[in-house]
Amino acid sequence: MYVIKAKQALNPTVIRMEISAPLVAAKAQPGQFIILRVDEEGERIPLTVAGYDREQGTVTIIFQIVGATTAQLGRLEAGDSIQDFVGPLGMPTHTEGLHNVCVVGGGVGCAIALPVAQKLHEAGCRVTSVIGFRSKDLLILEDEFRAASDKLYVMTDDGSYGEPGNVTVPLKAMLEAGERFDQVIAIGPLIMMKFAVAAVKPYGIPCTVSMNPIMIDGTGMCGGCRLTLHQDGKAVTKFACVDGPDFDGYQVDFDEAISRGAMYRDFERRAYEKTCNLLNREEASHG
Repeated sequence: MYVIKAKQALNPTVIRMEISAPLVAAKAQPGQFIILRVDEEGERIPLTVAGYDREQGTVTIIFQIVGATTAQLGRLEAGDSIQDFVGPLGMPTHTEGLHNVCVVGGGVGCAIALPVAQKLHEAGCRVTSVIGFRSKDLLILEDEFRAASDKLYVMTDDGSYGEPGNVTVPLKAMLEAGERFDQVIAIGPLIMMKFAVAAVKPYGIPCTVSMNPIMIDGTGMCGGCRLTLHQDGKAVTKFACVDGPDFDGYQVDFDEAISRGAMYRDFERRAYEKTCNLLNREEASHG
């Protein structure tokens, strides 16, 4: 069992937890993920490592309550335990040899982008971060990004905080003004990453994207994270969980990934509603 050492609500639907998992903390790197089960009957879900403390033996996860398992996990408190917490899995984000990087995070994807920005910053890299949210109410991790960035842009779609517009607005402006990054690393919703790649492509700057949004079981066996890369004129099949989750953004077939990602929405919604109803009845019976 893995004890929850701390819990914090970052916004109404996003929660940060620190989990006691010394063996995972000892080897975790930015970009990798873990697989957890809340209890013996629970499903296995992958969550990206949002931070780690090797001395304390803790791993930070940040998750959005969108489905049955994340709703169940979100009801746990500090002192409670999680059944399984396995990792680190996946390939770490490549950060070596980079001197000037733009890290782009969208929504809860900022939780994955943050440790990347932090590692680059600690290595002496010049880090420009762009983080975007639909509105001020959904803002997370601003202070943490500011501490890890030489320059930070905070964007909201509705203009309720920071600057109005999506993450491509400052990205395009910097590139048009002559900024040339060694690398752009974009992490967030598939559609956001698609347009970030499109903004960078005319300048030929390497652009890495994290395909964690399409991962399901985290082992490659379910096939849910299958994606198509276009390499040297050929279509190549990869799996986000075992071959990634980071990929060359210029090679990813985003349209296919977006279409396939929508296949599970109705199932997840029904599972979420069923779980919430069961949990509410349990709470009522104990009230």
